[in-house]
Amino acid sequence: MLGRDRVQYKTVDQMRLMRAAGLVVADALAAVRAALRPGATTKELDAVAHDVIRAAGATPSFLDYGHPPYPATTCISVNEEVVHGIPGGRVLAAGDVVSVDCGAILAGWHGDAAFTAIVAEPDGPDAAATGSDAGTAADRELVEVTRTAMWHGIGAIAAGQRIGVIGAAVEDHVDGRYGLVEEYGGHGIGTEMHQDPHVLNYRTRDGGRRMRAGLCLAIEPMLTAGDAQTRVLADQWTVRTVDGSRAAHWEHSVALHEGGLWVLTAPDGGEAGLASVGVRFAPLAD
Repeated sequence: MLGRDRVQYKTVDQMRLMRAAGLVVADALAAVRAALRPGATTKELDAVAHDVIRAAGATPSFLDYGHPPYPATTCISVNEEVVHGIPGGRVLAAGDVVSVDCGAILAGWHGDAAFTAIVAEPDGPDAAATGSDAGTAADRELVEVTRTAMWHGIGAIAAGQRIGVIGAAVEDHVDGRYGLVEEYGGHGIGTEMHQDPHVLNYRTRDGGRRMRAGLCLAIEPMLTAGDAQTRVLADQWTVRTVDGSRAAHWEHSVALHEGGLWVLTAPDGGEAGLASVGVRFAPLAD
């Protein structure tokens, strides 16, 4: 259903369909994370996600999307790359900061999510849990602040009446500690991967449109360890920092319904992440 403001508001049944698509994305990202190790190429990781999505009877959202058509199932961005990195022959090394963004279409509905992890030493104590103790302290903090900024943005949906509270919550949490990329942001999601409204990751004077039940959004902050200025490479997709500083990106798709918030791409529905920012978990009743 389209509201007067051209936003697609979902019914309860449609949110359940989006949850199914979101869980396909969650499974694909979990499989990529398990395969993330030194010596793996980004193309090999992309194939892992592709196989999971196809096995679930779903279609990759990113493949052939846009102009020029995007050539892969995932976006895999390494170190100074912020978003939209095209998988290829790049071989990952221990200590690399890797952001993986993935989308899937199931029964006509989209899910979209991303995580950032640090590639661990193959024989180290964290070899089976990539990202928690790998890399430098500075890289780990960058990844963690980006992740928690996402949850603060998601949590703000529950308390705020206007969409601008999301970007304000993200910016308040970052608090000037990192570069906050402004050129890219979150978006509505549903029968298309990118829908109105656009969701900023920073505060503005305009509070934006009012939020109401049926709204589904993808919340995705991107932070850099240095300056937030970016540029697009010659492939017309990959976005990297101008100063070469490392970047991180996290994303979840979220549904706002009459009972509260349901994180469609989190395996637990967002229960743990919402609790971390003091927001009640509210799955749809069966």
